[in-house]
Amino acid sequence: MYTFKGKEYPCCASLTMGLIGGKWKTVILFHLINKTLRYNELRKKMPTVTERTLSLQLKNLEEDGLIKRKVYTSKPPLKVEYSLTEFGKTLIPVVQSIADWGVMTVEDKGKFTGAK
Repeated sequence: MYTFKGKEYPCCASLTMGLIGGKWKTVILFHLINKTLRYNELRKKMPTVTERTLSLQLKNLEEDGLIKRKVYTSKPPLKVEYSLTEFGKTLIPVVQSIADWGVMTVEDKGKFTGAK
């Protein structure tokens, strides 16, 4: 059994998927690999995600310590930026491997389908 931030996971893979699983978390992490982005910049890169879902996923990633949220309040309008934490950066090889696999799958379309 693995415990992380008070939650128990039956194996190390379930812990990892608990942190980055789902439709959007890995996509958010992928977009933050190379630079800090504002909320609207992330939204533009992910046009099919709803605002509510994006906000919830960002909150979850922040609570798990994978991303940091920086709010600039010195002058209106309010500016919020998201970036990977040092802990989040440890996932870059994992997220990049997932992205690379997706590219390979598209390039080799049908090669691995097993259709007869």
